[in-house]
Amino acid sequence: MKELTVRIKRFDPAKDEAAHVETYTVNVNDGARVLHVLHAIHDTLDPSLSFRYSCASGQCGSCAVRVNGEPVLACMEEAKDGITIEPINLPVKKDLVVDLLPTLEAIAFLQPKEHTVLPKKSEIDAIKPLKDCIECLACVSVCPAMDVTKFLGPTAMRQEMRLALDPRDKVDRIADAVRDGLFTCTSCQACWKVCPKNIEIPGKAIEKLRAQANKRGFTLPRHLEVAALVKATGRSVPRTTETFLEKVGEVIEPYGPVKTTVGFFVGCMYNLRQVQGALDAMEVLRRNGIRVIIPKEQVCCGSPLIRTGQLDLIETLKKRNIETFQSRGIDTVLTMCAGCGTTLKNDYQTPFRVIDINELLTQYGLEPPARLPIRATYHDPCHLLRGQGIYDQPRELIRQVVDLVEMPSICCGSGGGVRSGNPEEAAALGSRRGEEIKKSGAEIVISSCPFCEFHITEHTDKPVKNITSVLLEGYREKDRQKGAPPVT
Repeated sequence: MKELTVRIKRFDPAKDEAAHVETYTVNVNDGARVLHVLHAIHDTLDPSLSFRYSCASGQCGSCAVRVNGEPVLACMEEAKDGITIEPINLPVKKDLVVDLLPTLEAIAFLQPKEHTVLPKKSEIDAIKPLKDCIECLACVSVCPAMDVTKFLGPTAMRQEMRLALDPRDKVDRIADAVRDGLFTCTSCQACWKVCPKNIEIPGKAIEKLRAQANKRGFTLPRHLEVAALVKATGRSVPRTTETFLEKVGEVIEPYGPVKTTVGFFVGCMYNLRQVQGALDAMEVLRRNGIRVIIPKEQVCCGSPLIRTGQLDLIETLKKRNIETFQSRGIDTVLTMCAGCGTTLKNDYQTPFRVIDINELLTQYGLEPPARLPIRATYHDPCHLLRGQGIYDQPRELIRQVVDLVEMPSICCGSGGGVRSGNPEEAAALGSRRGEEIKKSGAEIVISSCPFCEFHITEHTDKPVKNITSVLLEGYREKDRQKGAPPVT
């Protein structure tokens, strides 16, 4: 047995004006789950505590709660001392019990055709990745789009894709998905990462629904314009000034001994919009012994097209980019755009390793910069945090140069084609991000994604900088303190 103290958010709308937190200490067996703790509290301390459960074996989804802010199944999550247990982010009926009914009632159900149709094995195999949903609604509770726009949500999209694949169903599920907000998903992947059944809703459902919608002519006009631009120029944003690729040579040598050599995949935004951020990154790499090869033939990775379901050019783009780096014998390709990185890692099958710049700099060691007297907050790009699982490395770099204050890791609204296709939704999510920045008390915002940097700038009065630009400021201050001439 062991003693655990937990905090539980309580709210009874029949008598409470606002939610409050109560603290309980109970004895439970080693290895006890959160559900066991709730039972112990209810049975020995407070029978008024309300929570929902059924199977207690991870199969029904009834007991979904938030533990330390993250949705989990109470019956599967190990209980630890000091945790905070709250309801998932849905309307609360009492304590940890939320109202599931409105969301569940909106989920489509199979409407059989008049004549019996048996699915083929290939169709069954296509359905399998989508069929294990236990309707816990953890995904719905973390969906940013549902907070600011009309969107039935990830579990509704999962079901509509599942039914679209089922030959027994007679309804036009593609048109239904478009009606229900298909193009409002920001591709933040929060739904997938909290799903207890690991259902990859963005990739296995939403992007595939969008691809079918594209074939049917439902693609948003702005998204069609982006695809036409990629086809015409190889880039997803138009040229407005001298590009990064025009400003640099094909090989950038470090100042000192070479630790490693990488090929650099610049991406469209750092090549055409956030050029200075890419130039700053090259300077940081030079100071840290990284030799960089920059093939000039590289083109858009295809992420804006994949996320919006426009797949006609994708294989051409993949082939061009892979051959461009492979022809130079490059075995490691560096990205600093979170969207490009997650695309090369997850949507390509590359003969080379793909590494994000935060991973590279922490792996090979960073020359210590001078510390700057600045209080900064960090915005986790969705395609870096959830798309690539990169959380610690940016923070390790940031803490070497400035004081870091954390804020919630929420979507800024720039991804999934939402900024271009649904600007009002993107602005609403950007404003929410701006509110968190303000609450942090930070003087600057640091990120590691050009789309996030570009978008957040419109929703805060604080400077928004790439992580390598801040590191470079630290190096320049270090040089100033030593009286060394600045490197240009």
